[in-house]
Amino acid sequence: MKLNKGDVLFRQGETGPLFHLRTGLLKVVRLQEDGSPFLFNLILPGETIPHHSLLTAKEYHGTAVALMSCEVDVITPAEWYRFLEEDPYKYREIALQLQSKLRFTQQRMDQLTASSPKEKLALMTEWFGKYIGNYPITDLLTQEEIGQFLGLRRETVNRLLRKQT
Repeated sequence: MKLNKGDVLFRQGETGPLFHLRTGLLKVVRLQEDGSPFLFNLILPGETIPHHSLLTAKEYHGTAVALMSCEVDVITPAEWYRFLEEDPYKYREIALQLQSKLRFTQQRMDQLTASSPKEKLALMTEWFGKYIGNYPITDLLTQEEIGQFLGLRRETVNRLLRKQT
C-alpha cells in the first residue's frame, strides 16, 4: 500500500490489521480530551505496528499519519498471529524490534533531559538526520509537534528555529 504525505493509516480507537513500514516515516498522534492532537511517536522504516499488538490484538492507541510518501505492507491479524504460532523464532524478531524501539525512546529521553532548549533542538535535529537525511525537520513536523516531542513551547521552538537561519 502506498501513502502520500498527510494520509491516515489508522485512527485512534479503531481495530484492524498490523502494518509493516517499508519506506517513509509516520507520526503517531493521540487526541487529547480537548480534541487537540499530541505527537507521541515516530515510526521508522522496518517497524511493524502497532507495537502493543505484536503479541496480542488491541485497538489502535493513536492515529498514524504519513509524514512523507510511504510504502506499507498490511498484515491481517489472523495471518500474523498464526505465523507466530508456527514460527517461534518470530518472537525473537519481535523482541529485537521492541529493543530497537526502546533504544529509540532512550534517545528521546536524552533529548528531553538536555540542559537547554537549544541543545534539545540540536540533538533532535541530529537524531532526525540519521533517519531522514538532509530533509528539513520543519518540512515534516510543525513547530507545535517539535515542541511536543521535546517538551518545549511552540514559541520557544519558533525562536530557536529563527536563530538557526
